[in-house]
Amino acid sequence: MEDQWRKYFLGLDDNFFEIETANIMPEKVFEASGHISNFVDPVAKCKKCGTFHRADHIMEEFLHESFEGKTAQEMMHIIKKHNIKCPKCKGELGEVSVLNMMFPVQLGVDKETVGYLRPETAQGAYINFLRHFNIMRMKLPLGLAIVGKAFRNEISPRQLLLRQREFTQAELQIFFDPRKLDEHGKWKEIAKYKLLVLADKKITKISCDEAVKKLKLPKFYLYYLAKTQQFFLNVLKIPEGKFRLRRLSDEEKAFYNKVHFDIEIELDEIGFKECGGIHYRTDHDLSGHQKISGQSQEVFYDEKRFLAHVLELSMGIDRIFYALLELNYAEDKDRIMLKLPTPLAPFTVAVFPLVNKDKLPQEATKIYNMLKENFDVVYDEGGSIGKRYYRQDEIGTPFCITIDHQTLKDKTVTLRHRNSTKQSRVKISKLAEEISKLSL
Repeated sequence: MEDQWRKYFLGLDDNFFEIETANIMPEKVFEASGHISNFVDPVAKCKKCGTFHRADHIMEEFLHESFEGKTAQEMMHIIKKHNIKCPKCKGELGEVSVLNMMFPVQLGVDKETVGYLRPETAQGAYINFLRHFNIMRMKLPLGLAIVGKAFRNEISPRQLLLRQREFTQAELQIFFDPRKLDEHGKWKEIAKYKLLVLADKKITKISCDEAVKKLKLPKFYLYYLAKTQQFFLNVLKIPEGKFRLRRLSDEEKAFYNKVHFDIEIELDEIGFKECGGIHYRTDHDLSGHQKISGQSQEVFYDEKRFLAHVLELSMGIDRIFYALLELNYAEDKDRIMLKLPTPLAPFTVAVFPLVNKDKLPQEATKIYNMLKENFDVVYDEGGSIGKRYYRQDEIGTPFCITIDHQTLKDKTVTLRHRNSTKQSRVKISKLAEEISKLSL
């Protein structure tokens, strides 16, 4: 899945690149970014069992709506109004306070020198922007992508992969000339493309052209909003009815985000869950680092000196991975399968000899080695052929190839399809071509 993310988003522009940056950064970095003062979560302690809970999440579970942007006092009022209790022991919740979510780290031997585990990958791109702008021949837009770990002191981790203290982010920071906010060189590609936007509590289809007029959104932002939706629908194969883009209100979004849409996927028993976001962050980040570091972050581009603006595409790998598992899980009579799209399957093809004798394993090994040149392939000769088929169905392998006694006579094999279990005879010389065609 991470490889598909890289292939897709880095392919959107010739000036987009992946970089790797530090997991631990000095305190000054997060002073500049605003994390020291603003990266806080509301917490409430149960008076009965003493368990700490994330206040807004408990409210979401009880009332089934979002409470982002509410103050601690407002949350306390809602908790009392609706008599919301501790989900663990049903005890009364105490006053709502705030907790900074970052993990502090002592740097070196001086106990006064503090750093932090990064709460997001983004800051690594911002503090390295100027260096990479110069290295990459001073062109804009410049995209810096980071796929890696982020760390947050989550008050109450829960829901498997959905709420963790250590998780993986895939983020692309696009630095661009703010004078070109309302244009994009490839606008015509997506002008008529329809976005799935939440409006009036229902998903509405609106073309990018219409979004410019009705939603007052700039073309540069809309291009990447459309491309992000296409990634989820066309690459990850998320069903349209399970996907939506939700625009955050001024109360919900971070103060520095001029435009903010969340990417949401509908999950069983949970409803729509945020799995990423597209944020127009203006020059907030570079201006903050410029102020604290004392080093100018301005660039000279197209006959003018200015601070680049940032459009951020941010996605939570763990949450999307969880959604893929849930949405592709299926049961068919006595078998379980993951109907993963072929590019996301752990293996494209499984190769089996029908039995472990009569030179079938040797022939199967030859075919296995041949297919390895172009596909992710697994070889299995243990157990009955039926059990081997089901084993691959469970992990999502789209195709299985069985080498039998007929193979030795006419150089054909049995090709089985995961979803339908249909089988056909294919010549060994045509195998790679047939699998490639079926994988589209």
